Amino acid sequence: MSELRTSLPTLVVGALGVVFGDIGTSVLYTVKEVFGAGHVPYTPDNVYGVLSLIFWTLTIVVSVKYVALVLRADNHGEGGLVAMLTLASSAVADRPLLRRGMLLVGIFGTCLFYGDGVITPAITTLGAIEGLTVVSPQLTGAVVPLTLVVLLALFAVQKRGTAGIGRYFGLVMVLWFVVIALLGVRQIAAHPQILRALLPQHAAGFVMRSPGVTFVILGAVVLCVTGCEALYADMGHFGKRPIRLAWFGVAMPALVLNYFGQGALLLARGTAAVENPFFHMAPDWAALPLVALATAAAVIASQALISGAYSVTKQVIQLGFLPHLKLYHTSVRALGQIYMPLVNWGLFALIVFAVAMFRSSNNLAAAYGVAVTTDMLITTVLTYFVVRYAWNVSLLLSLAATGVFLTVDLLFWSSNLLKLIHGGWFPLAIAGAVFILMVTWRDGRELLHHALQDTALDLRDFLESLFAHPPLRVPGTAVFLSAEAGIVPNALLHNLKHNKVLHEQNLFVSVHQHEVPWIGMDKRLQVEALGHDCWQVGLHYGFKNDPDLPKALGLLAGRGIDLDPMTTSYFLSRHIVAPSVGTGLAPWREKLFAYMHQSATAAAEYLNLPNNAVVELGSKVEI
Repeated sequence: MSELRTSLPTLVVGALGVVFGDIGTSVLYTVKEVFGAGHVPYTPDNVYGVLSLIFWTLTIVVSVKYVALVLRADNHGEGGLVAMLTLASSAVADRPLLRRGMLLVGIFGTCLFYGDGVITPAITTLGAIEGLTVVSPQLTGAVVPLTLVVLLALFAVQKRGTAGIGRYFGLVMVLWFVVIALLGVRQIAAHPQILRALLPQHAAGFVMRSPGVTFVILGAVVLCVTGCEALYADMGHFGKRPIRLAWFGVAMPALVLNYFGQGALLLARGTAAVENPFFHMAPDWAALPLVALATAAAVIASQALISGAYSVTKQVIQLGFLPHLKLYHTSVRALGQIYMPLVNWGLFALIVFAVAMFRSSNNLAAAYGVAVTTDMLITTVLTYFVVRYAWNVSLLLSLAATGVFLTVDLLFWSSNLLKLIHGGWFPLAIAGAVFILMVTWRDGRELLHHALQDTALDLRDFLESLFAHPPLRVPGTAVFLSAEAGIVPNALLHNLKHNKVLHEQNLFVSVHQHEVPWIGMDKRLQVEALGHDCWQVGLHYGFKNDPDLPKALGLLAGRGIDLDPMTTSYFLSRHIVAPSVGTGLAPWREKLFAYMHQSATAAAEYLNLPNNAVVELGSKVEI
């Protein structure tokens, strides 16, 4: 989606559907969790204090940190933790130790996204369907089964793509924000004194009266900003201006009105409404329609996380931290519309486990904040390095720009650590498992690279000796894939050994992934003539590009190298990894890498090679 091709109102509506689904549904459980957990006794002063804390959290974390500062840190127009990570790490390229540590921290933050991808669909859908218990307490037993049915339907339709229904997401979320604003206004009109909570002294007074309680409930208050990372992650889809207009013009006013409406309801009805203040705001006749609308909003919020999981996985693969996985494009127009079966059903299995284990949005809330606040903390740290080294701002100004946010993030993060034993371990365990997979893949690839380097032959020297006594040349073009330029591919050696022929034209192609989102077609190719109708070709892709080798090689026609698809063959080296004892990684990690390497999607599929023109030649490599 581009700001140049799409009107501003359309982009704003689209941003409401994709960017603000998660934070827009936080009204379902935030206030309920603060007062329902039993840490905050119900008193009017406490209601004012908590509402003031929520308002100023939204203002400082979302409006100032993300909308005003973080959105400025775009990586060639793209946002998100991966884009921020590559921007920050490239800014400290002359400090290898710092860069390596930053990459690990940033990748762990990316792993936390998968924890969010499990918790968000579970808590939002449970929180929406729990509205049935307000309609009738006898429906309590139906909440978990209905939640699982809704989520199963959502994950089952992913393979068909969301382009058809995606256009309605924005309109549904506009309706959602209008409805939650009206619900809030209805309660505020009856008790307008709740608006006094906009004044910061109520938050300050609450902190002064009960510092210990404040620290404990910060872990629940922060739930009001869950999903704020999406503002930055989806910047490339919508642009900064539509996101800012959607936030300040629609999302923030609606959220504030609803939170204050829940506060007004608590002032009016006291503990009778604490169990679920959001749904108690609605008149009786509107309860069921509100549950339906809340469920639709929860599905949209979940969809944003699911699509984000596909996108992040693809980017991490491009950066070399995961093996190639099966990927399908579900739209011929929007390249960003992708489907990854392993990610889809892996997420669903974990979500089913989470729903079955926690069984309520209250219990899941304890698991939610840890991953969110850790991601927020990592974003602030990376922002400092971008401000300091990429933008060349002075040390004092850099510290001033990020220090306040770091303090706020540390407070929220520390409070959420109290939840570790109550469920906070769950998203961290997911992130930790994914992190182990990522670093094992990266380290294993390095070992494999070194093992191949030990036996590698220089391509120029090899060709020079080969053409001293050339083999039989046969018609057509051979494309040999090589991980590194200037090295003789194993597939060439095996082809010469077994077939004893060489094609008329030979291309030695290396594919290079870069830490930038996009590399244009004008910079896609590098070609170097090696003589005897042989060429070294380098192909360059950003972490958001879709590799397509035949399409890229088609650009060679303008450089005097014509490829006929009917007479072109692609030769790939397939390495069978054999773990060895006493060298490299721990034995279990070597076995894990060997399994991942064996299970990875073939390079032919990843590079979009025609099935009937691929020749794979295998060799065993010990690491």
